Amino acid sequence: MTNFHVMLAVAAILFVLGLLCVMTRRHAISVLMGVELILNSAALNFVIFSHYTVGNLFGQGMAVFIIIIAAAEAAVALAIFLNIYRTLSTSEIDKATQLKG
Repeated sequence: MTNFHVMLAVAAILFVLGLLCVMTRRHAISVLMGVELILNSAALNFVIFSHYTVGNLFGQGMAVFIIIIAAAEAAVALAIFLNIYRTLSTSEIDKATQLKG
């Protein structure tokens, strides 16, 4: 296996771990961590493919854009989760079935 395949395998493992975390966790913070893993694996794939393409910086630009989007998503999601916790006194996603205040 070449270095390229090893890096793609690491990105695939990160994606699968993030997907499992999103699908199996009940607490909101754990689900948010899974989404961050998925976004980081996508950014890693962009950087890997950009590294092996000569003279192409599109992958690094997309990775920076993904990191910015992930930071904004984390801020908005944490604000929503804190509001749900304040209203319902729980951090479990299954208990938050209605979005009225």
